[in-house]
Amino acid sequence: MICLSSLRPYLVGAGLMVSITACGTGESDAQTMEFEEYNPPSTLVVPEHPTTRAKYPFVDIHSHHWRMATQDLEQLRDEMDALNMGVIVNLSGRTGSDLKAMTDHIAEAEEPNRFVVFANVDFEGIGTEGWGERAAAQLAEDVKNGAVGLKIYKSLGLTTTDSQGNRVTVDDPRIAPVWEMAAELGIPVLIHSADPKPFWQPMDANNERWLELKTHPRRQRGADNPAPWETIIAEQHRMFKRHPNTTFINAHFGWYANDLAQLGELMDEMPNMYVEFGAVIAELGRQPQNARDFFIQYQDRILFGKDAYHPEEYYTYFRVLETNDEYFPYYKKYHAFWSMYGLNLPDEVLRKIYYKNALTILPTLDKSLFPQD
Repeated sequence: MICLSSLRPYLVGAGLMVSITACGTGESDAQTMEFEEYNPPSTLVVPEHPTTRAKYPFVDIHSHHWRMATQDLEQLRDEMDALNMGVIVNLSGRTGSDLKAMTDHIAEAEEPNRFVVFANVDFEGIGTEGWGERAAAQLAEDVKNGAVGLKIYKSLGLTTTDSQGNRVTVDDPRIAPVWEMAAELGIPVLIHSADPKPFWQPMDANNERWLELKTHPRRQRGADNPAPWETIIAEQHRMFKRHPNTTFINAHFGWYANDLAQLGELMDEMPNMYVEFGAVIAELGRQPQNARDFFIQYQDRILFGKDAYHPEEYYTYFRVLETNDEYFPYYKKYHAFWSMYGLNLPDEVLRKIYYKNALTILPTLDKSLFPQD
C-alpha cells in the first residue's frame, strides 16, 4: 500500500495493480482503493456554463454507424436536432452493395440530406495485377451510388497485408490510383493512421497513457509493432505530399494535438491537409491559450469531429470550443485524468469549425441547413 500523496511510485511496474492508502494519523485511519476509483469532484468554485447544444448547426465529419442500412434514422435525427447537428457523416459506409444498401435506406428517410456516407476501400487482393485500377473504379462506383468521401481506417499501415503477406505501408504506390481517383471525383479522403504515440512507448511511470493502457491492454504496442510510430506517420505525410491535388482530412489532428507547434509546421508544409479533432478534444482542453491561437491561425482547415457517437459526450466538445470555463471534467477518466478549459473561440471561427469548412470540402451538402451568411 502507498499513500495518495505518492501516486507516481504507484504507476511504476508496467501496469501492475497495487492498492492506494489514504494515510491518516494512525492505522485505523487508513483506507484502500484502486487508482481507477479515485476520482473526487473538484472543490473549486468557478463560473460554469454547461453546454448541451452547439451555438451553431454543425457537421460532424467523424462518426461511425455500422448499421445505418437498417438503423432508425428518425430517432437519430431527433438526437441530432437536440445537439443542433445539421449533418452527420457516417465514415463506415463500406463499399459496393453494402454501401448502396445504406444510401438507399437514407434516401427513404424523412430528411435524407441530414445523413451522408463515406466509402471504404477493400484492400483484399492488393498486390495482384490490376488491383489499384479496380479499387479506383470501385470508388467511382461508390460515389455514383451516393458516397461523398472516402474513409481509410488505421488498419492501413498496421494490419493490412498484401497478397504476399507483407505489411502495406500508408504510402504504398499500389494505392496511388485510389488517391488520384478521389482528386478526380473532387471528394476528400479522411484517413486515420497509427494511434497515440504513447501506445508504442514503455508502459511505465513516464507514460501519460498508463491508465488507458491498463484499462485497455489491447491498445499497447511494442516499439516496432508492426513498425515504429514515427515510421507510420512519415509514410502518411509522404503520401499527402505525393498527391497534392487530393484533399486529405487527417483524423484526430494527426496525433499532434499535444504538439500544436509541430502540427502547424505540417499544415504549412501540406496545404492539402485538413484536420479534425475527434477523440482528442482532451488534448486541446488542457492548453486553452495555445489551442485557441492554433484554431484562429488555421481556422480555415479545421473540421468538427467526434468519433464514437454518444450524444452526451458532445457536451464537452461544445463547452471546450465555446466557453471560457475553467477546470471542468472530461467524460472518460482513463482517456484524460486532467481537467478541461474553454477556448472561448470567436464566433467567426466557430462558424468555420462547425459548418463552413465542411461545406467547402463537401460541396454537395445541403447549405440550407446552415445559416446563410
